[in-house]
Amino acid sequence: MDAELTALATAGATALVQQMVTEGWSQARQRVAAFLARRRGGGEEEALEGELEVSRTELVTAQRDGDEDGAADVAAEWRVRLRRALRDDPAAAEELRRLLAELRPDEDARVEVREVHNSISGGVHHGTTIQAGVVTRLDQRGGGFGEGPARG
Repeated sequence: MDAELTALATAGATALVQQMVTEGWSQARQRVAAFLARRRGGGEEEALEGELEVSRTELVTAQRDGDEDGAADVAAEWRVRLRRALRDDPAAAEELRRLLAELRPDEDARVEVREVHNSISGGVHHGTTIQAGVVTRLDQRGGGFGEGPARG
């Protein structure tokens, strides 16, 4: 899949999860459900809204319990679903960009894509390797998601 569409799906999932804990959640839930239902031929909006509401409950519970992994799982689930929707219908990218602009009116909805090259030399690497430009984390101060360095 094109790196730009993957980045767009990631931005969409991040915005969606951020909206889950705001006053505008009801409207965001309806808009995202409608977007996804159109990819499936319509008629599934109510079921999708229910799935989004379940995810919101999981997110709120994870935040309350300080479960950063649980909160990250919610974002990962919707990133995968948005990526699949874009893979199945690349023309949906423009619609998702417009939706992001509506969900995040105070932010620039464009997604920056950077090219990264890696090389490993000097033997075999047996540990975990993580590479990221921006790591999303649970912000303990505000109770929501923020961007910044990963904390471990």
